[in-house]
Amino acid sequence: MKKNIDLGILISRISLGVLMLFHGSAKLLYGLDFIKGILAQAGVPSFIAYGVILGEVVAPILIITGFRTRAAAAIYATNCMVAILLEHSTELLTINQFGGWTVELLGLYLFGSVALFFTGAGHYSVSDKNNWD
Repeated sequence: MKKNIDLGILISRISLGVLMLFHGSAKLLYGLDFIKGILAQAGVPSFIAYGVILGEVVAPILIITGFRTRAAAAIYATNCMVAILLEHSTELLTINQFGGWTVELLGLYLFGSVALFFTGAGHYSVSDKNNWD
């Protein structure tokens, strides 16, 4: 069977993008007060909470379409790192009751976006010819 790396990248892009959009749509529907509270506890200005919209709505849409995928993946990964550091830092070295890494979902998002940063969007994308896809 012939390899189709571009199809694999497309499936990864759609999976990562759609799954993160659920998180972003919750922020759009229910507001950012929860995020603002976390930031306030960390001593960070509350307006930074609007960066979540960039990381959980805009970046996933760009990743799904394959437009500026590397830049969007960098934003997405940064969003994941901030979430880990601000909300889950005490869980980094813990295992849950089922034997999985406590922050495995965020880990999958983070490392998936890092992988897309290095691969780019692949052939099946809006910016297929762009070096910074």
